[in-house]
Amino acid sequence: MTLQGITEDEIANYLVHTPGFFERNAQLLASIQLTSPHGQRAVSLQERQMEMLRDKIRGLEKRIMEMIRHSQENEAIADRLHRWVRATMLAHDNAALPEVLVETLRHEFLIPQVAVRVWGTAEQALRAEVAALPCADTVSEDARSFAASLGQPYCGLNSGFEASKWLEDSAHITSLALIPLHHGGECYGLLVLGSPDATRYTADMGVDFLLQVGDIASAAMARLLSR
Repeated sequence: MTLQGITEDEIANYLVHTPGFFERNAQLLASIQLTSPHGQRAVSLQERQMEMLRDKIRGLEKRIMEMIRHSQENEAIADRLHRWVRATMLAHDNAALPEVLVETLRHEFLIPQVAVRVWGTAEQALRAEVAALPCADTVSEDARSFAASLGQPYCGLNSGFEASKWLEDSAHITSLALIPLHHGGECYGLLVLGSPDATRYTADMGVDFLLQVGDIASAAMARLLSR
């Protein structure tokens, strides 16, 4: 809108740089009427400013509540991770380690199904006492190659992966997280998290936490490799 060649921007700039204008014309502040954003009623400039300030405060309150909620969630995750790591470290018996690692992880993070398989590396085979454990069951070369090819955890739909069959009730698993285990620069195992919820593990989800889980599991399960 243009008034006699004067633009709205020029008017706004004049008012911003001429604070004394409303001091000299104080009656304008009381007479200016604006439309309320919460209805079609007319309100004074002061009331409109108060409404804008209240909206801003509500927005800030919402952001603060979100920050508090995220902080509480992060604290809860840290506590669960601590309990899982502690239980894993206290599992001094190599034969009991895989079950402790899997069951504590499942319990702490409410994961419906968890499984793990290890097969060793080119340099280190599995210890003799580990060979009879479920975690040392046969894994095909295709599954090993797939695990070795993962640069980061796979998250997404269960497309009939061999690893999904390691879970107790694989028929009802619709989404998976596949986390490779590494030692000495080589992949020597795979940790599998499964859920009947197709949205639990998705291709677009962040994997930072799963990478931490993979690092911890890799370090712990490396005890099962021969020296």
